[in-house]
Parts: sequence; structure tokens; C-alpha cells
Amino acid sequence: MSNPENKPSSLENIHWSLRYGLCAAFLLGIFLYVLFIVGASSYLLIFAALAGGYMAINIGANDVANNVGPAVGSGAITLVAAVGLAAVCEAAGALIAGGDVVSTIKKGIIDPSVISDTREYIWLMAGALLAGALWLNFATWMGAPVSTTHSIVGGVLGAGIAAGGLGIADWGVMSQIVASWIISPALGGLIAAGTLALIKQTIMYREDKVGAAKNFVPIFISVMAFAFSVYLVLKGIKKIWEAELWEAGLVGLVIAIIIFIISKRAIIKQSVTMENTRFSVNNLFTIPLIFAAGLLSFAHGANDVANAVGPLAAIVDAFNSAEIHSKAAIPLWVMIIGALGLAVGLALFGPKLIKTVGGEITELDKSRAFCIALAAAVTVIIASQLGLPVSSTHIALGGVFGVGFLREFLKTEYATQMHELIESREGAERAELQKYLDDFRDAPADDMREMIKKSSTNQLVTKINKKERKVLKKAYKHELVKRNHLYKIIAAWIITVPVSGLLAAMMYFVLRGIFI
Repeated sequence: MSNPENKPSSLENIHWSLRYGLCAAFLLGIFLYVLFIVGASSYLLIFAALAGGYMAINIGANDVANNVGPAVGSGAITLVAAVGLAAVCEAAGALIAGGDVVSTIKKGIIDPSVISDTREYIWLMAGALLAGALWLNFATWMGAPVSTTHSIVGGVLGAGIAAGGLGIADWGVMSQIVASWIISPALGGLIAAGTLALIKQTIMYREDKVGAAKNFVPIFISVMAFAFSVYLVLKGIKKIWEAELWEAGLVGLVIAIIIFIISKRAIIKQSVTMENTRFSVNNLFTIPLIFAAGLLSFAHGANDVANAVGPLAAIVDAFNSAEIHSKAAIPLWVMIIGALGLAVGLALFGPKLIKTVGGEITELDKSRAFCIALAAAVTVIIASQLGLPVSSTHIALGGVFGVGFLREFLKTEYATQMHELIESREGAERAELQKYLDDFRDAPADDMREMIKKSSTNQLVTKINKKERKVLKKAYKHELVKRNHLYKIIAAWIITVPVSGLLAAMMYFVLRGIFI
């Protein structure tokens, strides 16, 4: 299980001066490379390259936590190992599947034809890039995981309005993005909570947990294999292979069958020495969780590196062609800046948010973390096929909240049932159960259910009416989701687009004043 009280890892012990020193060295490397190797003569292009590197650092610091946080928080992988795994997979996703061409206007939120002067366009994109990075930096410092896509979308919108007025924006697209603030976490939360409820019913609540695990864990693992295979084909390598849904589904089905056979044999072999406990069953999800962290990071690197290199590639294209295009080629040096920036930001500043997502919002064990990872893949597939704009950050955090709130609900329900059970008894039996309740209140939800089963009879006579039951639920409510984290994260989500937009408008006017 997660343990927020663990001693800091070696990554967390890196002094702040060294962290910022290494970041400065990375940005200095970009400056020298662009100046002497690329041969850029424009200070604005050099500035844009630095802003792109700074954005990539902040994407690595903030967004990657969602991919590996649950695995770290559940104890499936150590923080240092997770950072190493994610850094490699993020960079590989960016370089292998990041694509050769990128859309210059993220999500089509503004009409570039309104901007006739390429200088205005370059100031716009550079301002958007820097504003998005500044907001991400602040959010990371505050410990709030936010959407990097929404950050750059807000930046492009704000700078675009500053350059071309309100008419430049596509408000229909913006309304879809606003809707995604609700859709993304709701879908992720419902799928994660539903999967956890299913795991509890089919495995954790059974008398013979090992026997149930042999039957059902391979099914859950193969479902994850199917979901991630489809997810990677549709989203992770879409710039290498533009597959149809049925093609991705066929690939996923073949991989799922193979994984089912392998996991079934491995679990049967392992079950010989397994104890009949939740802890033993939970450990069966360790390897799938590690693979999930790596695959999510690869897909994230392939997709979200565009948030850093997309505006930069657009600026380079505008410099070279003196025209504004809807799509721009990504030079290799631009993609390398994005890939290395993701890894640098994750290694130096990622551990803070990894711990937040992995254990500070709600306690995670391996089965709960498994549900969150599965929800992330399934939600992206559903949303992409429905044409809904969703955020991977919002999905993952929605999964964390969904799992936590399900646990709250179950614990409150079981505490209320135990109270009713006590009320139905008299004399010595009632006094004995009252003592039992003292231990019961601090027990995990799964243990509470078992305790009720041991203490109850087939015919329970309750003396609690509906109104009294409502009062009891309130009295026995356990907050297993940290409300301060919940409110802080929701507030950060709501203000991401407007704040990054205002910052971008300011940056646009500053750059315009400097370089005009």
C-alpha cells in the first residue's frame, strides 16, 4: 500500500540549487545548439527554442506524474525506478512516435488566416508557449496536477485574441474543451470505481481468494492488455500507423489472448505458495502495473510532446517559409529538445507530483492502482471514438478520486450496517458487539465487510428507520479522499485556460514591444 510517510528518495534529496542549476545547464545547451549548430540568427527564434525547452521541462514535471503515480503509490515500483522508466518511455514515445508533422494551431481553437503578418504569428506562438510553461511551473510548485494541453490551449487562445481580437477564436471548440473538464474526470472516475467494485465482488470478498484470483485476475489483466494495445495503436503510434478502430481492436484481441494464456499459467504456478489474503492477491497486479506505467508514458510522450514542440515547430516553419501554415514539419533538433526536456523535468521536479497522485490524495494499493491505469486507457479510447476532447491528466485524477470515493462509500455503508446489527441485539451479545465496533471503525472497508458477515445472522431485525440511517451515515462517514487536495486540484483545473490565456496575452504584447 501507499505510504506517504516514507523517507524521501535520492531524487527528492537533490538540493533545489542543483535542480535549477541542471535546468539552467539544459537551457544553456539549447541556446548554444540553436545559435551555433542550427545557425539561428534571430534572437526571437532562439528565445522560442528556450521557451520550448522550458515548456518540455514543465510537462515532464507536472503531467508525467499521472502515468506513474498510482504504480509508485501502491508500492508496485520505487520512485527512482518509476522516474527512470517514465523518462526512457516518454523520450522514446516522443522520438519514435511523435511524428514528422504537427498541427500548428492546437485543437483548431483560433483561425490563423486572421493573422496576415508572420511576425505577429511568431509573437503569438512564442507568447503562448512561454505562458503555458509559466502556468505549469506554478501549478507544479503548488502541487496541483493540471492539463498541459489545456495550458497551451489557453495560451494560444489568449495570445490569439490579443493579436486578432475575439473573432479569431473558435468558441465552439472552446466549449468542447470546457465540457471536457467534467467529462474527463467523470469517465475516469466511473470506470476506475466500477472496475474496483468488480474486483472486490469477484475476488476480494470471496472466502477462497486464491481460487478466485486464479479464475478472474487473468481476465482483468487480459482486459488491460486489450485496452492498452488499442490505446497505443490509436493514440501512441497513430503518426506511424493510422489504424481504424477495428484494426486496433484486432491487434488488441490477439495480444489479450496471448497475455491471458501467459498470466493464467503464471498465476496458477504462483498460487501454490500464495496465502489466502488480500495482500497476496494484490501482488498479482504488480507486473501489469509496471507495464501500464511504461505504456502510458510512451503514449504520453508520443502525444503530449506536441504541446512543447508544436508551437516551436510552427515558429521555425514561419521563419523559414515567411508564411503561416496549418501544419508544420518538426525538425529533428526541435523533437530532441522536447524529448530531453520531458526527461529532465520528470527527473528533477516530477517526484513531488508523483507522490501527490500516488498517495497523498487517497491511499492506493495495487488493485486500486490497476483500476486507475485501466480507466485511463479505456476512457481515452471511448472519448476518441466519440470525438470528445479529454485530458489524460483529468482522466487519471478522476480515477484516483473515483477509487477514493468508492472506498468512502463502502466504509460508511458497512459502519451503518454494523450499527444496525448492534441495535438488533440485546444484553451481553449487544455489549460484546459494541466492543467489536471500536475495532471495526478503524478497519479497512474489505475487513469491515468480513466482520459484518461473521457477526450477523441470516435474519437481521433492524430498528433503524430511513431518517435515522441517514444520520448514521453522516456520523460514520470516513473521508478517505483528502479534501484539501480535491479542492486545490479542481480550482487549478478551472483556472488553467483563463490564467494561461491572460499570461499569453501579456507575453504577446511584451514580445511585440521588444521585437517590433
